[in-house]
Amino acid sequence: MESIVVNGISKRYGRVQALQDVSLSVSKGEVFGIIGPDGAGKTSLYRILCTLLLPDKGTAMVDGFDTVSQMREIRRRVGYMPGKFSLYQDLTVEENLKFFATLFGTTVEAGYDSIKAIYSQIERFKNRRAGALSGGMKQKLALSCALVHQPSVLFLDEPTTGVDPVSRKEFWEMLLMLKERGITIVASTPYLDEVRCCERVAFLDQGVIRGIDKPEIILEQFKDIFNPPPIEAVRTTEVDDDYVIEVEHLVKAFGSFHAVDDISFKVKKGEIFGFLGANGAGKTTAMHMLTGLNQPTSGNGRVVEYDIRTQHEQIKKHIGYMSQRFSLYEDLTVAENIRLFAGIYGMKDEEIKVKTKELLQRLQFDSHANDLVSSLPLGWKQKLAFSVSIFHEPGVVFLDEPTGGVDPATRRQFWELIYDAARRGITVFVTTHYMDEAEYCDRISIMVDGKISAMGTPEELKQKYNQPDMDHVFTYLARQATRSSD
Repeated sequence: MESIVVNGISKRYGRVQALQDVSLSVSKGEVFGIIGPDGAGKTSLYRILCTLLLPDKGTAMVDGFDTVSQMREIRRRVGYMPGKFSLYQDLTVEENLKFFATLFGTTVEAGYDSIKAIYSQIERFKNRRAGALSGGMKQKLALSCALVHQPSVLFLDEPTTGVDPVSRKEFWEMLLMLKERGITIVASTPYLDEVRCCERVAFLDQGVIRGIDKPEIILEQFKDIFNPPPIEAVRTTEVDDDYVIEVEHLVKAFGSFHAVDDISFKVKKGEIFGFLGANGAGKTTAMHMLTGLNQPTSGNGRVVEYDIRTQHEQIKKHIGYMSQRFSLYEDLTVAENIRLFAGIYGMKDEEIKVKTKELLQRLQFDSHANDLVSSLPLGWKQKLAFSVSIFHEPGVVFLDEPTGGVDPATRRQFWELIYDAARRGITVFVTTHYMDEAEYCDRISIMVDGKISAMGTPEELKQKYNQPDMDHVFTYLARQATRSSD
């Protein structure tokens, strides 16, 4: 029996053809994946199936009801987790859940049995604001909110982006548990291990379905996109012996809670240093201290020869920084963003002009200099944001999960930019939840419960813990955490 039937759906936004003659079907109780690069049309398809968007052409049926003429019936029967969390950050866990229950004309009590296995894991935080939860906890709350009205179909638009590998595994264990209850699950994800958890997948590219089959068949058929060859980690220059980051006994406490608990390490000039840890392990707090955004409670540190306690303003001028949420201005053009940030970094007009032209040529953005950043695909924004962050040739660039939610081929291109920066002597300090990216780093530290639990090259860590790859090393160490990820 078919739970979802899509026939010839098309959708256009001005000049952009988001979906073109898309047809597919999903069986009742199936775990079905919709995969493809950024801008492929996945979110538009989700929004049509959830009755939030009208198609220009074609029809779609969900649970036997038409998405245009019977949208009220569909909305009672579907749960939806959009790419950006639908939670209200200023409401508590309990208030969010009650709001969504009310929205669907039910109560938390009436739907509690359907969410108990998931919600019970975060119920003790019911009075905490959603904005104060870690990524893994937000994920569980968002899923509980999507399930509280007991839907028969669940739509998940990249629900695990920005979440650590252990929390991702737990999330998919929950999904497979929901499948056993007969719920149909349609999910998109950039993570290949999650793609393989689906029974079938549809590969959507530039609004067109390129193939529908079992995951292993699609991943092999389109391996140039989903499994590009790894970057050859060959150094043309040696890592310098000079240290650009030196940290000794660094602590950051919030009351009695030590987010960062006595960490010490050094990073050399031109080194690619991976800074890993589960959500809530203390990575971002440590990075904020190193970048001058926050001061330590105790301990010492120097970044590009400046003291993180007393010279944080000087540090800001000599580093680059790219956060999970891009620092680019969406309503400015590509060229305007470059000029703005170059000016902030104190570069002279003539130098900005010459280097802007070189950068646009290197990124093959020549014809897009006057495009608004908001119109660019995610992968392009990332490459531009990284290039802008090192435009002034800083001593260190800090990258906080820079490739979240991006397809493997685009991530590979991004890492080629990182290697190029390292060859020029720029130290790269990077956090990531993609463990294949961890393999590209010269050295890695892994934080657990605010402390550095392990440090070394990828090969050293795999040998030390007798694990086949960095994913297994990370999982082995992260599961030893004793404090809550919140």
